[in-house]
Amino acid sequence: MRRMRDTGKARLRLHLRAERALGLGALPVPAPAPAEPHLADTPAPVNVRSAKSTDLKQAAAVLPGKPLKVLMPMPIAEPFTSAPLSPAQKKIRLAELDENEVKGCTRCRLHSTRTHTVFGEGDPNASIFFIGEGPGENEDLTGRPFIGRAGDLLTKMIVGVGLSRDQVYIANIVKCRPPNNRVPAPDEVATCTTYLERQLEIIRPKAIVTLGLPASQYMLQTKSSMGNMRGQWHSWRGIKLMPTYHPAYVLRNYTEETRRAVWDDLKKVVTELGMKVPARK
Repeated sequence: MRRMRDTGKARLRLHLRAERALGLGALPVPAPAPAEPHLADTPAPVNVRSAKSTDLKQAAAVLPGKPLKVLMPMPIAEPFTSAPLSPAQKKIRLAELDENEVKGCTRCRLHSTRTHTVFGEGDPNASIFFIGEGPGENEDLTGRPFIGRAGDLLTKMIVGVGLSRDQVYIANIVKCRPPNNRVPAPDEVATCTTYLERQLEIIRPKAIVTLGLPASQYMLQTKSSMGNMRGQWHSWRGIKLMPTYHPAYVLRNYTEETRRAVWDDLKKVVTELGMKVPARK
C-alpha cells in the first residue's frame, strides 16, 4: 500500500513539473494506473491557437528534438454572422490583411525559411474558392499560388469548366512554403489557418474546392481518405465544399480515370452554382 502511495506521489510530482515547464494553468492528473516509464518525456498537448508564443517556446524546450503534440482546432460549425461586404470592401480588407499581418508574420517556424509569403489571388468577389496545401518552390519565389506545373494544370482545370483564374480565388492552408515541400505540421496549420478563415469570411464564396488530402482533411476535420471524400458535397460553416484531387497528384497519376474524376468533381461545383458547363474536349 505504501509503495502505491509513493508511486502516486511521484506521478503527481512529474505532472506538476511538466505543468511548470509548459506554463499552463493546470494539467489533469490521471487515475492510478500502472506506472509508465519516463512520463515527463512527453509534453502535454498545447492548443496553438490560444497559447502564447512563450508557452510554445517553453513547451518545445521540455525535450529538445521531440515533436510537440498539438491540438488541431476544430473549425467553427456555424455560418458567418458578419454582414457581407461589397466587392470594393472585400478587395480593401484582403489587401489590408495581407499587407498588415501576413507579409510580416512570424507566428510559426515556417517564416524562417521562406522567400515570400503566398497570400492568395483572384477575384475578391469569387463564387468558388480553391484551397491547396501549401506553397511550393515556384510559389515561394514569386509570392503567387499555384504557378508551377501543378498551377498550370489547375488553370486548365478551371478553364475546362468555363471559368478563368481571375474569376475564382486561390489560396493555401499555410502561407509559407514548408521546407522541401513537406506536408505542413499540425502546429503550423493551426497557427496559419486563422488567415485562411478570415479570407473566407471576407470573400464569402458560394463553394469551396479543396485540392488534395491535407486541405480536405483539415477543412472537414476528418481522417477519411481522398477516395471517400471526393465527389461528394460537404459543408464548412454553411458553405458547400467539394474535395478533389490536387493537381500535383493528377500529374503523378495522369490517367483517364484520375482526370475524369477531377472533371466530374468540378462539373458538380459549376452545375450547383447554376453555371453552364462546356462539353469536355
